[in-house]
Amino acid sequence: MVLKLTVIAILASSAANAQPVWPAKEWAVSTPAAEGMIRDSLLAFENDISNGKYGYVDGMVITRNGKLIYQKSWNYDYDKIYGDLAKKKNALNALDPAGPYNYYNPWWHPFYRRGELHSLQSVSKTITSVTIGVAMARKEFPDLSRTVLSFFDTTQVKNIDDRKRRMTLRHLLTMTAGFDWNEGTVSYDDPANDCGIMEASFDWVQYAINEPMAHEPGQTFAYNSGATQILSYIFRKATGKDIEEYAAQHLFAPLGIKEYYWKRTPTGLCDTEGGLYLKPSDLAKLFYLWLQNGNWNGKQLVTPEWVKASVEPFIAVGNGVKYGYKWWLYQYGKENSQWAWCGSGFGGQVPVVIPEYNIVAVFTGWNIQDGKPSLGTRTILRRLVNAVGK
Repeated sequence: MVLKLTVIAILASSAANAQPVWPAKEWAVSTPAAEGMIRDSLLAFENDISNGKYGYVDGMVITRNGKLIYQKSWNYDYDKIYGDLAKKKNALNALDPAGPYNYYNPWWHPFYRRGELHSLQSVSKTITSVTIGVAMARKEFPDLSRTVLSFFDTTQVKNIDDRKRRMTLRHLLTMTAGFDWNEGTVSYDDPANDCGIMEASFDWVQYAINEPMAHEPGQTFAYNSGATQILSYIFRKATGKDIEEYAAQHLFAPLGIKEYYWKRTPTGLCDTEGGLYLKPSDLAKLFYLWLQNGNWNGKQLVTPEWVKASVEPFIAVGNGVKYGYKWWLYQYGKENSQWAWCGSGFGGQVPVVIPEYNIVAVFTGWNIQDGKPSLGTRTILRRLVNAVGK
């Protein structure tokens, strides 16, 4: 009888521990040891960052089991580091030296007006995909097999061929649109980078949709910020709502995210390819939503089917990395048998989900000059996994 009661007590305790913790306002705080992490390993990681091993890393947020277990920030004088570059016109400040697309201007980067909101850069693409997932769950966004050109007046689109006619929403989401787009293989301060050219233009969507085709849609991965910007336009056309307003109402509000900033293009369209600013702890909430299979405190914001499809390896990127619906997928663990779900943003914005260990972590930084050390996703995964207690 005593044995039976003991077993029941253990099972009850395990069930209680399995219940998700919901950081509706702030994250519940715990310790690495209490959540099965090795504090000294995390401290060694922090020390390497502090000593400049990974360049300008300015934020580190680590959660496990829905609880904040480690948080650190570093203050850098970005005015001093990048101030002179902000005054010299080049591909990273071509549009307006005083405006939000001068990536050296410390008023805008990496923090919004030198506050707490941090630029996410291309992690904005992942949040765009999450928002589309919310709209799909609410049955307010079309099927991904819908063709891209069906949302455009084709008399105003250049370089139309059969490949462009076959391009679908799924191809935009998976970076397999097929455009002849030069971005992933050249640095962002290169004047030949299509993203920089697009951001220096007035109508970003028109620039992107007019580009000629180089590949059959769905067959080749080619990193393309313009594809995500086209989705901003399509979201408004399909839902009748601006994607920022939609995210604020149906995604940010349920998660308790009240502070953010989202940049706009010259035409007024929401910059979905790189314009979102959030607190790192709030970004972690969005990735925690995926760890909870799209459910937040009992409400299914995104369907489990969409979550699964988003992080399903859709296309190979190279070096063992794959890509889903604007999610970067990295292998980890013994014989690389597991997949981590990640975001990636210019300058060092790296949120990661390690599903096997219930870990969500966010690292932010501002390493925007080639040749400088930076903190890579594989390094983050290796150090976090190695910090899990045996």
